[in-house]
Amino acid sequence: MKTIIEPFRIKTVEPIRQTTDAHRAEAIRAAHYNVFQLRAEDVLIDLLTDSGTGAMSVYQWAGMMKGDESYAGARSFYTFEKTVRDITSFKHVIPTHQGRAAEHILCSAMLKPGAIVPNNTHFDTTRANIEHRGATALNVPIIEGHQPETIHPFKGNMDLAALDRVLVEKKANIPLVMITVTNNSEGGQPVSMANIRGTSELCRKYGVPFFIDACRFAENAWFIKTREEGYADKSPLEIAQEMFRLADGCTMSAKKDGMANIGGFLGLNDDAIAVKCRNSLILTEGFPTYGGLAGYDLEAIAVGLLNRDDQQIIKRTRQLLTDEHQRIVSEAAAMRARAGG
Repeated sequence: MKTIIEPFRIKTVEPIRQTTDAHRAEAIRAAHYNVFQLRAEDVLIDLLTDSGTGAMSVYQWAGMMKGDESYAGARSFYTFEKTVRDITSFKHVIPTHQGRAAEHILCSAMLKPGAIVPNNTHFDTTRANIEHRGATALNVPIIEGHQPETIHPFKGNMDLAALDRVLVEKKANIPLVMITVTNNSEGGQPVSMANIRGTSELCRKYGVPFFIDACRFAENAWFIKTREEGYADKSPLEIAQEMFRLADGCTMSAKKDGMANIGGFLGLNDDAIAVKCRNSLILTEGFPTYGGLAGYDLEAIAVGLLNRDDQQIIKRTRQLLTDEHQRIVSEAAAMRARAGG
């Protein structure tokens, strides 16, 4: 069914500053043509990033009112932890203020100078954190990812043959393998479940931990549902859960598919690595049950990751629209019948 209207209502309007060509030209010159140096109020249409810029749902705003700001053991952390575990099944859930903090903590715990970390394509902060440790961030994308004219449903895939060769030749220097979903630095292209599974199997074969950079896990799950054989009848949540079961851990910026303005987390199964990461977290982020976030941020992320209530509302709205559409069609058919008679 085609949607008749959007199944949501906008409740908040934020005014933006109207600018002129001359004003924008002067602003970019004053910023030395570096868009990161611009003041946001001088930008009419902001295409710099989609990170933390989405509107939160009414349920997230409501959840924020329940935020428990206790320093240790806050109720909001356990709500957050349960939600992350429901999706990822990882044993240890460590909150951070955003994704790059999770990367920094993971790299601090697992990397030494000379290490090599293969990835389909490293995001810029991931690469920076790896190189900061004196390690090498190695990109191993499929060749189709660099061919704009080539049609391929999963251009974000890892080159499994190349990964196999690297693991054979450099295994002693590879403390972990990562895969980024979707593949941000390759144009946000998706990764297939078959490719994630193949990467996981290679890591198991060579005894190397496998991590997912999961910033766009939900979007990637939707691409798998719509493009990969055998997944059309599975929900995005079921697909995401399958993806995470193939991995040993993940880093996550909740400013993307957490639909929140700030936040992230590190998911792990290994007890020893988790201890190292929590110790590092305390030095840079905060206590392990808040990780640099306010309690209300943890609540907003917990709701945003699943948006159960939103989905129920959307499902009900779509059903009402379907019923109304069918009623209109039936009435139109009856009117035609009467006119014909």
